[in-house]
Amino acid sequence: MARWRAFCIRHDVALMTGDRPKHIGACKPLRTSYSRGRSAMKRKHWKRQRGVAAVEFALVLPLLLLILFGIVEFGLVMFDQAVITNASREGARAGIVLKTPKATITEIQNVALNYCNSHLITLGSASTPTVTVPSGQGGSFGTPLTVTVTYKFNGLALGSMFNPISKLLTLTATTVMNNE
Repeated sequence: MARWRAFCIRHDVALMTGDRPKHIGACKPLRTSYSRGRSAMKRKHWKRQRGVAAVEFALVLPLLLLILFGIVEFGLVMFDQAVITNASREGARAGIVLKTPKATITEIQNVALNYCNSHLITLGSASTPTVTVPSGQGGSFGTPLTVTVTYKFNGLALGSMFNPISKLLTLTATTVMNNE
């Protein structure tokens, strides 16, 4: 059997009239009533499906936005927690280093507050961190110094939606270091 005839038979196409085709386009597809009826059914099906994607998108979009805002909000909380942890560590480090005279409680608080003010992502909230250093601590070699930083995180979108009463999440970090 000729090579071109074998190709046409293998691919369910009928041979055009003529002895030998010059190219593969000489084979034309078989047409049956089944294939014509099927394409008509596809057209009817697509007419019924028009607009369904828009409805599905409208149903799924709020859920996707909720998940997206939740991820962003969680990331902001974790970042701010890391910042206040580092601020308490910086304050404690400023209070324990060997220098004469030792740092006062106000100086320790200022170091921690300056760190918070330069690194916190507040998104315009009026909440400022508070730094607590118990009085009577520090001074002599080996005594512990405790610095606690507290910050009320005001949520971007989900914080106010899911916590309507207080609308604030309190983040706290405490660092204890021994005097040098």
